[in-house]
Amino acid sequence: MLKLDPITTLATASLLYHLGVYIINHISILRKLCIPAPVIGGLLFSVLVAILDSTHILIIKLDSEFIQNFFMLAFFTTIGLGASLKLLRLGGKLLIVYLMFCSILAVCQNIISVSLAKVLNIPPLLGLTAGSMSMEGGHGNAAAYGQTIRDMGFDSALTAALAAATLGLVAGGLIGGPVVKYLITKYNLKPEHAENQKLNYNNMNSNKYLHNRMKPSTIFFLQFTIVVICMAVGSYLGNTFSDVTGINIPIYVGAMFIAVIIRNISEYANLHLIDMKFVDNIGDVSLSLFLSVALMSINLTDIYQLALPLTIIALVQVIFLVLFSIFFVFKGLGKNYDAAVMIGGFLGHGLGATPNAMANLDVITKKFGPSPKSYIIVPIVGAFLIDLIGVTIITIFINLF
Repeated sequence: MLKLDPITTLATASLLYHLGVYIINHISILRKLCIPAPVIGGLLFSVLVAILDSTHILIIKLDSEFIQNFFMLAFFTTIGLGASLKLLRLGGKLLIVYLMFCSILAVCQNIISVSLAKVLNIPPLLGLTAGSMSMEGGHGNAAAYGQTIRDMGFDSALTAALAAATLGLVAGGLIGGPVVKYLITKYNLKPEHAENQKLNYNNMNSNKYLHNRMKPSTIFFLQFTIVVICMAVGSYLGNTFSDVTGINIPIYVGAMFIAVIIRNISEYANLHLIDMKFVDNIGDVSLSLFLSVALMSINLTDIYQLALPLTIIALVQVIFLVLFSIFFVFKGLGKNYDAAVMIGGFLGHGLGATPNAMANLDVITKKFGPSPKSYIIVPIVGAFLIDLIGVTIITIFINLF
């Protein structure tokens, strides 16, 4: 057995990111499909680990929990620091519409999983492990609710839920870019007033006050300090809230909301603390490393060992989400460029991970142009609001069956 410590895991993730970039730059189909580099590099490593394991050549274990949590926290903190109330006004009622579609998706995913479970002759609760708890909920909810169902007498529930979440995570990273590219190309979509949007967005991100008084390295260190303080305070408050109320919230939610508070206090009090160009750089690096490590850590043998009925349910969920996104969500969001970009986010967190959603947005907007509305609506709904609604929906379905 080969066990990689956290430092070696981080070094491997960094190399895999660059490998993904190299592969995408040299394989045109991947570049055209807008596949994120961390997904390519991390997935190749997972395939290698699965082959070595299944052939009894070598078992590779990663010590990745701390690294994943750190970079996930860092990334969502940078999202929070970007949540200016001035930008939030851009969301408007579109945010409510997006949340409504996410809620409908959660219900549909559970109906699909339970219905197919009955058709495929497996217990409905076991089929439910491939519903919204693992698809829209991701690995965290899959682990929590999988454990709950296992405690109800279904020993394989936890493994099934994690395997379904794994398939969803991979699919969410692979299909988001191609589907959005299809919509943009088919309808010839372009950002509305793209040049003005980009100019205004960049003006809001720049901080001439800091640049006139500090060296770039000092500004970077200031932004890094703000990020880690938000991470520390937010994590502490989030854990305290969970302990006091018994309500589990994602680890990154507290950090993100502390960052939102600091961003807007700085903005309205003219403290000039935040430079979003540096914060965005920190966010880009954090997202890339988080995805690399997350994909590296996936145990593909779980999918291989997953019973055929659950595999069918998970694949039907992917197909349904793509069709639902193209024919209903895209039109409901306005059938314009912002709607197309938000579909990338919808597919990303609809199949398991908000970081996947943001990676899809990142790769699309870098290629086709800015979409500030998407960067406001997708993380707010995908990272927090849908979890609040999802808890109720999943609990109802578990109690029903």
